[in-house]
Amino acid sequence: MDRQDQSAGDGERLPAETLSPLARRVDELLALYRYELTPAIDAINAAVSGYGGLFDPETTADEIRAAIDDLFEGDPPLSQQDAPGTAVSHAVLYVDGSAHSNGPAGAGAVIQADGTRIAGLGRPVGSRTNNNVAEYAALHLGLRSLTARCAPDSVEVRIDSMTVINHIWGDSESAVQATPYSTAITDLLSRLPAHEWTHLADSDPNPADARATVGADIAALGPG
Repeated sequence: MDRQDQSAGDGERLPAETLSPLARRVDELLALYRYELTPAIDAINAAVSGYGGLFDPETTADEIRAAIDDLFEGDPPLSQQDAPGTAVSHAVLYVDGSAHSNGPAGAGAVIQADGTRIAGLGRPVGSRTNNNVAEYAALHLGLRSLTARCAPDSVEVRIDSMTVINHIWGDSESAVQATPYSTAITDLLSRLPAHEWTHLADSDPNPADARATVGADIAALGPG
């Protein structure tokens, strides 16, 4: 199996949400970069000929696809070569979802381990997806990346969605329609030796917010 097929078909696929072919192709590349937004977007921008970039209105869908194809053909990024499973005492996971008014939604997560930021993650969720689903997707993204990258003794999840908090940590009989996400999230939480959650107020800083917004911008790409 080549790296393109592995990236597109690995266990990091989100539960099915609709994305344009172009947005899904970008997401496949993000998977190769372990959803580290900055190096992935920098790589795409560098691979686009001329002065364009991923979000430049002058960059065509064909140019973006060609740039991504070139990156898949090149050497794997350093982030893919990092050895996972580093032991840490305490990890903090910030998560956030974002949805534009017309539906494109993205997920963001930032991981800190023993006070040091080790990951800033983002990805598109869906082209016609609401903010609640994006919040679940963000928690799924953060937990999956956290459990793959390090082995903390304890984790604090910082999140601003009371809908997710009440569903995941509260009433198990909640009628919120996010079963594919909540099942995966519950499984990931069960792998942690200890965890707690903190509700972030709107006024509290959340570094995952900007990454979720970029993920929503990627979800808006298309059709491609």
